Amino acid sequence: MSCSYGYNLPEALNTDIGSPEWNNKAENAWQLTAITMVGLQTVPGLVILYGSMVKKKWAVNSAFMALYAFAAVLICWVIWAHQMSFGDKLCSILGSPNVAVTSNFLLAKSRNGFVPMADYVIYQFTFAAITVVLLAGSLLGRMNFYAWMFFVPLWLTFSYTIGAFTIWGYGFLEPYIIDYAGGYVIHLSSGVAGFTDAYWVGPRHSHDRQYFPPNNIIHMLGGAGFLWLGWTGFNGGSPFAANEVASLAIVNTHLCTATSLLVWVSLDMIVYKKSSVIGAVQGMITSLVCITPGAAYFSASVFMGAVSGSVPWYTMMVLQRKSAFFQSVDDTLGVFHTHAVAGLLGGFLSGLFAKPTLLTLMYGPDNYYGPGFFYSLTDGKFIDGLRQMGYQLVGAAFITVWNAVMTSIICIFISRIVNLRMNEDDLEIGDDAAHGEEAYALWGDGEKSMPTSLRLHISPRIPYFCRGQYCKSKFASKF
Repeated sequence: MSCSYGYNLPEALNTDIGSPEWNNKAENAWQLTAITMVGLQTVPGLVILYGSMVKKKWAVNSAFMALYAFAAVLICWVIWAHQMSFGDKLCSILGSPNVAVTSNFLLAKSRNGFVPMADYVIYQFTFAAITVVLLAGSLLGRMNFYAWMFFVPLWLTFSYTIGAFTIWGYGFLEPYIIDYAGGYVIHLSSGVAGFTDAYWVGPRHSHDRQYFPPNNIIHMLGGAGFLWLGWTGFNGGSPFAANEVASLAIVNTHLCTATSLLVWVSLDMIVYKKSSVIGAVQGMITSLVCITPGAAYFSASVFMGAVSGSVPWYTMMVLQRKSAFFQSVDDTLGVFHTHAVAGLLGGFLSGLFAKPTLLTLMYGPDNYYGPGFFYSLTDGKFIDGLRQMGYQLVGAAFITVWNAVMTSIICIFISRIVNLRMNEDDLEIGDDAAHGEEAYALWGDGEKSMPTSLRLHISPRIPYFCRGQYCKSKFASKF
């Protein structure tokens, strides 16, 4: 193949039946790498983090909630949810449900970048999956697994798709909200939904709420490492191009994270006279969340790291302990603070510090975004900067209200079918009651006697809608 300059391109750059002219092989390779990195954040990243950050008796259940959600979201995503999030406009907040699995659809050019649509579908799936798994952090240690199985597809369908379409798809807020990689769509929504869900599910067993140590801090750090390094693909893959925007986003992401971690640890040492590994992980997470909505749009990553390491620290370590409102809701891993508070901060700071030249680099000269309020003061565009701050607040309000209301409706609906919370007896037992399995369960290691069955008792009970009156009385003595 010869180019317009009169020389032949290397054979590897030539188009062929499997690589049409619009397909940029280098960017496709990077996007596939980014997809893998974001996927690894959830499996095994959050699977390990959740399984090790909770009490030993909840390790299996917590890890399995993450694994199940990852699989369930993928099936729902390709059958209807992707098109509801990014497909043809059905209304101002929702796309038209449709499948995203046909070869003609997947092998066409993506709506973003010079890669196949298959890249776009699976990349956005990894975002959707991690959102659902993140909100699960509020529910660990007591949610009925049957209820979780209902909750995942329902919340994906009626909550996540709305936020994604409204801000990223063709919704009414898409031209106005600065949300580079999901500060609102992913993190604010998961934090609000998780907190709301925790309210409806109810608290953990009283003893668990008072004493809930991680069962393996080393593994917890391993899961946290998958999250941190995986964010290279999370923010670096969002432009769908191997360009300057991706490079800047990656640098800002890691610089903000390192700063926030150090700030959180420093505050722990100043106030509590001791550094905390769990605190370091929380500081890491809050920064990754905070940087996400504007990772490619500013040069204030160190400042954002300082803010994301201090404000959520205050709300989690001080305000939560003093506030009756926060005390009334059992948010197991503090997802409201690490994701809702940090996501809101990130969206607000993006509206404050978004640099016009970097917005142009990402969206082109005809974009409607910005400038950030800080730059509007120096550029003589005060009204435009103030308007952008207003848009950011409107977007945050929409995501917050929609997720709080819709999550409540979903929980109420599920509670009419199956109990949201495990019963008290099962809460005392944990994994063995939920799944008939235990973490680190080698026979002879704490066993009182040789098990007569690999699955001695499986509960929570089979939902009553699956059983007739006769079955209820028959099973009552066994359970």
